[in-house]
Amino acid sequence: MIDWLRLPALATAHSHAFQRMLRGRAQRAGSAATEDFWSWRAAMYEAVAGLDPASFERVTRIAYRDLVRLGVRTVGEFHYVHHQADGTPYAERTLLADIAIRVAKEEGLRIALLRTVYARAGAGRPAEGAQRRFVDPDVDTVLADVDTLRTRYAGDPDVRIGVAPHSTRAVPPEWLRELGTYARRHDLPVHAHVAEQQREIDESLAETGLRPLEAFAEYGLLSPRFVAVHATNFAPHEARLLGAEGGYVCLCATTERDLGDGLPDISALRAARVRLCTGIDSHVINDPLEELRAIETHERLRLRNRVTFRAGAGEPSLAERLWAEGSTQGAQALGFADAGGELWIPRGHPELELVPEELLLDAVVFGGTARLLEASRLVVGPAD
Repeated sequence: MIDWLRLPALATAHSHAFQRMLRGRAQRAGSAATEDFWSWRAAMYEAVAGLDPASFERVTRIAYRDLVRLGVRTVGEFHYVHHQADGTPYAERTLLADIAIRVAKEEGLRIALLRTVYARAGAGRPAEGAQRRFVDPDVDTVLADVDTLRTRYAGDPDVRIGVAPHSTRAVPPEWLRELGTYARRHDLPVHAHVAEQQREIDESLAETGLRPLEAFAEYGLLSPRFVAVHATNFAPHEARLLGAEGGYVCLCATTERDLGDGLPDISALRAARVRLCTGIDSHVINDPLEELRAIETHERLRLRNRVTFRAGAGEPSLAERLWAEGSTQGAQALGFADAGGELWIPRGHPELELVPEELLLDAVVFGGTARLLEASRLVVGPAD
């Protein structure tokens, strides 16, 4: 009989499933003088231009099937491909969102569909090229789509709907206050890309005199349901500002290092009591263990220190805290009360040989690979 280590099922709070089609396509130096986030974005836009409902469904299914295979029960889909290639809405405006939700459920996932808001290329700049697939003419149109999704999935225990202003670059200030008011009225999660790139910060300061998180605070979006994605370029006071509101940061380590975003200050986030969760983001590699352990290992690189977190008396160990951030806390950031199931990890797996009983979780978190997750069982509902 197999002996199992039973843990809360994993969650990934930030996904762009369609970006799974980019795997291997953006790793060679191109013609740009500097290869960075912005040159990667150009390659991503090229891929977006060719998507249709059938190819969107196919890539989403591949991405989600991979997540379930690796022990993920809950996904947050930061969904911003809404319209046809020329920007014309589909006859059923929420067609692609509905496809993402259906595919998630068919593959065994719970999903928070984070309906992304996108209005422009930047301050004073209309949408360009593939961005036309993302944008809507006004905030009322956006909220009508959110209303449609909320109504359609109101009774579904495996679906949550949230609001996701893409970034201060893509959403004008006058929209933000309305989005915050709507989200509070309906008690919805609010997710946004925040301070991923220095250019994003510079543009926000030029337009409003505020850094991105300061702008979200000024326009009433910060709350315990606000999730700042990335936060790789936070100023020290922004961690304190977010922590005081009880908000989250979603860290997407494998994508952040792939894009050269930088290393977030995890120690400042922890000191400010910001809640952390993890996200697969661009699906450049699907390894939930790598996402959660990188919260600690990337901070070791940033600080050049062997261990950056020490549990106090009676507190969870580092491995326990990291597992919670990669599982239950991620699900809660998406509006679910719990992890939605258990991941049963075989204690006799070769990757756990020679490990003492009391250190099994440490070995899983810091030494486990996708091979260990593939050998595990995702158990949904009451355990047998």
